[in-house]
Amino acid sequence: MQTPVDLPLEPMLAKSMPQLPRSEQGGRQWLYEPKWDGFRSIAYFDGTDVELGSRGSKTLTRYFPELVAALRDQLTGPCVLDGEIVVRRGEPGAERLDWEALSQRIHPADSRVRTLSVATPASFIAFDLLAIGDRSFLEEPFSTRRAALEELGSHVASPLHVTRATADGAEAERWFTEFEGAGLDGVVAKDTSEVYRPGKRVMVKYKHERTADVVVTGYRVHKSGAGVGSLLLGLYGADGALRSIGGVSAFSDARRLSLVDDLASIVKKDEHGETVRGEGERNRFSSSKDTSFVVLEPVLVAEVRYDQMEGDRFRHTAQFLRWRPDRDPRSCTYEQLETPVAYDLERVLD
Repeated sequence: MQTPVDLPLEPMLAKSMPQLPRSEQGGRQWLYEPKWDGFRSIAYFDGTDVELGSRGSKTLTRYFPELVAALRDQLTGPCVLDGEIVVRRGEPGAERLDWEALSQRIHPADSRVRTLSVATPASFIAFDLLAIGDRSFLEEPFSTRRAALEELGSHVASPLHVTRATADGAEAERWFTEFEGAGLDGVVAKDTSEVYRPGKRVMVKYKHERTADVVVTGYRVHKSGAGVGSLLLGLYGADGALRSIGGVSAFSDARRLSLVDDLASIVKKDEHGETVRGEGERNRFSSSKDTSFVVLEPVLVAEVRYDQMEGDRFRHTAQFLRWRPDRDPRSCTYEQLETPVAYDLERVLD
């Protein structure tokens, strides 16, 4: 495939900040966009063929035939777009992003790919224009790239979209709160004078982040075979049942080893005094992976940091903050979790 930019191209990345930067601070001009929660993708169109590249430069093309068709049919000429692939669910007026449905789109069977392209069709949300025709926009400021993207976007329709943007910091703060109800996970700020810098963290992301007290229900052994790789977490539902909610990992080597000793006294044993082990859920990404874990008595409480929920589980791996010996495990329920007010995804795309 011939394009005016080198292939494959790493997408420009964002660094997390505890608050949104404002244009009145520091003299830089910022443009704000909703932060979409999907598969980052760079779409290449040479006028005939379409390729969808992932953040890690792997091809996503075969998994989203409906997007390939839409890009080929709607784009008026060769171009390179940076954006996000998402799946929408829900009735009109109550749509939101569906990460689980999106993740299921990565399937090895062509027949399943075709079925899912109809059952759970994806959308492509463009937020940068990297080339058009034989002209590269990589060295152009974002203000120029955004204007060209808006012009191109005026000729496309669903499932292709151009993300909305605002220069108003107060409006961006409102989006941060309201759009979470549609499944989005924050706001991105972009310096309007910045050129496109592949692989560099020059944008700013402001994400939702919360804490919860959770019951430690087990642990998986580290892949090295020594120490704790991850702690498994649970919360009590309204019916009194303890449900899996996710896990925490990223411990240092020393901490992994010490955790085994720290948790030894609460390892669950069977009637023969043997360690009870559980089997985690398997999916196509972990079909050959050891998902077994050591079961713990549900007596230990930890405080963790998380960003958002996907159904009744943490959307991403949580971060360990501290132990909470003052908390009764039975008090660790879903009621403590902050629930965003529902917001229709279609209103975000308008």
